[in-house]
Amino acid sequence: MTETPIITLKNIHKKFGSLEVLKGIDLHANMGEVVVLIGSSGSGKSTLLRCANLLEICQQGDITFNGDLVQWKNGKSERKPANPKQIIKLRSKLSMVFQQFNLWSHLSILENVTEAPISVLGKDKTEAETLGRELLEKVGIGDKCDAYPAQLSGGQQQRAAIARALAMEPVAMLFDEPTSALDPELEAEVVKVIKALAIEGRTMIIVTHDMKLARDVADHVIFLHQGLIEEEGAPDEVFGNPKSERLRQFLSATMAQYKV
Repeated sequence: MTETPIITLKNIHKKFGSLEVLKGIDLHANMGEVVVLIGSSGSGKSTLLRCANLLEICQQGDITFNGDLVQWKNGKSERKPANPKQIIKLRSKLSMVFQQFNLWSHLSILENVTEAPISVLGKDKTEAETLGRELLEKVGIGDKCDAYPAQLSGGQQQRAAIARALAMEPVAMLFDEPTSALDPELEAEVVKVIKALAIEGRTMIIVTHDMKLARDVADHVIFLHQGLIEEEGAPDEVFGNPKSERLRQFLSATMAQYKV
């Protein structure tokens, strides 16, 4: 693992109206590092992830991806990205996997995986389909290429969404509660895939409620509380020797719930 950050967030602030959700967050993920964000609902985890991918625009702070600092301009109500091409480039190499899968219902699973590589990256259809079949095989649903999302279980749909993200050949991946919409049996299918990606050395930032997943795959754990980093460190430190009372309370409740 190198010490060159792939993703750097510095002093990130985000408000929704008068509600201040993020109050100055610093985060970085090095090449091959898995950073896991934990915290109670409303702590700002998913908002921070969406700010990293510019699905939400932070009102203050710097975002650097793969050495490229995002440029801003001031709008009437809040700042906006100054260079649309820069944002397209960032999103094409920073793939995001959502809680609710977000597959296109009118496309087959293979078409879901190949659409962006063809239309965004300009890949040849045959090349994209070959890669798509390989990736669907990799996540364990190679036999579902011709099926449609409604014909798949939730776990299969989420694995298809992961294959779609991988098809963009991303430098890094963002996961926003990838298992929270699934029942425990289907959740295990997706966790297995995420663990395999971590073993491969994928650079990932993961928001999760699953403390066992966090402990198993993370190189660095960040506990958010009320829009600030309450505590962070290696998994053994955060889970084995929490320093803040709030983190101890959180772990006591969640680890009992998930029987970690």
